[in-house]
Amino acid sequence: MSSASAESAKPGPRTVVPVVETVLTFVNTRADGGGRREVFRDGQSFAAWLAEHDEFGGHTVATDADAAAARELRDALVTLLLAHSGDEESLGEPLQHAEQHLRRAGALYPLATMVTADGVELASPQAGVPRVFGTVLAAVTTFAQTGDWGRVKACRNPPCHFGFFDRTRNGAGLYCSTGCGSQVSMRNYRRRQRREGEAMPEA
Repeated sequence: MSSASAESAKPGPRTVVPVVETVLTFVNTRADGGGRREVFRDGQSFAAWLAEHDEFGGHTVATDADAAAARELRDALVTLLLAHSGDEESLGEPLQHAEQHLRRAGALYPLATMVTADGVELASPQAGVPRVFGTVLAAVTTFAQTGDWGRVKACRNPPCHFGFFDRTRNGAGLYCSTGCGSQVSMRNYRRRQRREGEAMPEA
């Protein structure tokens, strides 16, 4: 393959590659104020979700403790994605705690290098639920090596915080949709109106 062909075959900055979809599928299981329900409520619901997602290993026995561990890993990742969006409430101590949790997860769910004639990839050598978590970490690690990890974000519109891939040319997207952006703009507008009303001197 020529260098030009190789270059054209590489995903562009606004292309959502499979490993990003793996990360987003996992993080977008949270409940929110807009009607989404908590997918990892307990072991049964976690196992039901896994049965529908072959990329995480498909049918897997899961306990309530496994579901709690899944929520902790997911929420730590969401905090990082909010930091990518510049969400002030996720910075500082929350971000430090999330990074510490992910370091512990990296030690609990190590990855293995799988070398074949077609290429090299990271995968979890474990089975069951540990394999699920390792698959998520492998996807994060693989995509982070592209240099575009900061484009994987969580919507800054509370309480949405939906994970998305920032396809904007300059990587400055903050919201998962124009609807969420409009909601934030409207709230900010109303807040300014209230402040201006309170600052006006009485006649």
